[in-house]
Amino acid sequence: MMHTLVIPLLMLLGQLPQRGVQDLALQVDGVGQVLYGISVPNDYDPKEPRPLVLALHPGGERMRYYGSAYMRQVVAPGVRDLKPIIVAPDCPTRAWTDPAGERAAMAVVQFALEHYSIDRRRILVVGFSLGGRGTWFMSSHHPDVFTGAIPMAASTGDDPIESLATMPTYVIHSRDDQVVPFAPAEKNARDLQKLGRTIRFDALIDLGHYDMVGYVDALRRGARWIADRWKDRAAAAFPLTDPRGVNVALATF
Repeated sequence: MMHTLVIPLLMLLGQLPQRGVQDLALQVDGVGQVLYGISVPNDYDPKEPRPLVLALHPGGERMRYYGSAYMRQVVAPGVRDLKPIIVAPDCPTRAWTDPAGERAAMAVVQFALEHYSIDRRRILVVGFSLGGRGTWFMSSHHPDVFTGAIPMAASTGDDPIESLATMPTYVIHSRDDQVVPFAPAEKNARDLQKLGRTIRFDALIDLGHYDMVGYVDALRRGARWIADRWKDRAAAAFPLTDPRGVNVALATF
């Protein structure tokens, strides 16, 4: 559960972003100022709850609003079919798995949940490399919040396998990744399949670890796969019955 104290600086000015992409900041208790980007679809209507995507940036040289740049370049084009609201914080430490990194990420999620119309059955975490490790971490530590995960070019770290992929998880990894080995990622996905988890492994070729933009097409496939799993779960949880007493799957989510 999230108990982070969040003070949205923009709200102190009497404003709240309603459309488009903006670079903002939150004052988070115990962390300080957290820079983040937010993308709100141009056709956003509070009467129609949207999916929420948390985008976790990779490592490398940091700059202000690094998360926002990653969101614009990779995540937004990759998940556009979901028509989501996207939040993309800057990690305040060296890893999303650090307490401050976790707190910052969940703070921007909390902000979106409190101030936008979000379908809580459709909350996705996506990340590349360092952010992919963070994706495994966030989904395993906050299964009460997230309902889908897409880790890319990532290690699972030291999280026990029993805690992983408890929600639909689409793993993307290149065979030619020279930084995060392909074989352990593939084996982990197979082991999770054996545990009966809802997981798909997308093996890419001819992409090095730093070819992040090359993952966009696979991310689109992953977002569509996650959306289908969401629909399946909604249909199973809320079956419709026709007058003859036959269960009918929901046509829309």
